[in-house]
Amino acid sequence: MLHIGCHLSSSKGYRHMGEEALSIGADTFQFFTRNPRGSKAKQVNPKDAEALRDMMRAHTFAPILGHAPYTLNACAVDEGLREFARSAMREDIRTLDTYLPGMLYNFHPGSHVGQGIDAGMALIVELLEAILTPGQTTRVLLETMSGKGTEVGSRFEELGYILRSVSLNGKMGVCLDTCHVYSAGYDIVNDLDGVLEQFDRCIGLDKLYAIHLNDSLMPFASRKDRHARIGEGTIGFDALARCVNHPALRHLPFYLETPNELPGYAREIDLLREAYREENLRG
Repeated sequence: MLHIGCHLSSSKGYRHMGEEALSIGADTFQFFTRNPRGSKAKQVNPKDAEALRDMMRAHTFAPILGHAPYTLNACAVDEGLREFARSAMREDIRTLDTYLPGMLYNFHPGSHVGQGIDAGMALIVELLEAILTPGQTTRVLLETMSGKGTEVGSRFEELGYILRSVSLNGKMGVCLDTCHVYSAGYDIVNDLDGVLEQFDRCIGLDKLYAIHLNDSLMPFASRKDRHARIGEGTIGFDALARCVNHPALRHLPFYLETPNELPGYAREIDLLREAYREENLRG
């Protein structure tokens, strides 16, 4: 079964997101845990969260994915910025544990802003050591990045190092973004098997918990993060259909972050479900 959804606005609450997901044929979704360009998290209505949990059980949802705001930088030079990242992520994990236990929480590793990749990775490890707890049910995911500027996490080796360095790495995993890895120089169009073999060597496929499924406006190895609609970019529909059907990936939840409104997401979900069904019939 293909578990697929898209990014939804959390402005109207948890239940509304669940209803929107069902309306477009999705059985999971992603949402920002707080304003993606700000700092404040909305107060959660417990009954609203309970309604979403009931809906997820009734419709066999895959885990939903909370996304940390873009303003977080776990490896900033400024200690005040790192403290904001620590406090926001602690609060987000606590909220998810309380209202949506057992779900996923994704964040961009950050930018070392001139300190160097080793210093950046060390600061990310330091942050994760400070916020992860043995009792949490939320799995924290590092996202693969495109490599623009001084981003950390565009190389599988970097993500593998961070995971191995965190003592509670059993509470962690990776979210692979198709646009980002293609822009970072991993050729998922012509050598998906080879890319996944590299991932397995550096990180371990058992650490892969989610896929951001996006086409790319930019060419291969551009190191630029510009998402495109499915089939309208340089990756192309066929390559992305191979991702949803690949034996190492097909059991994972897929989250669309393409530049769409709900009708566009519904079309993409229909197209990808059809590609998944056709592959199963051939198999």
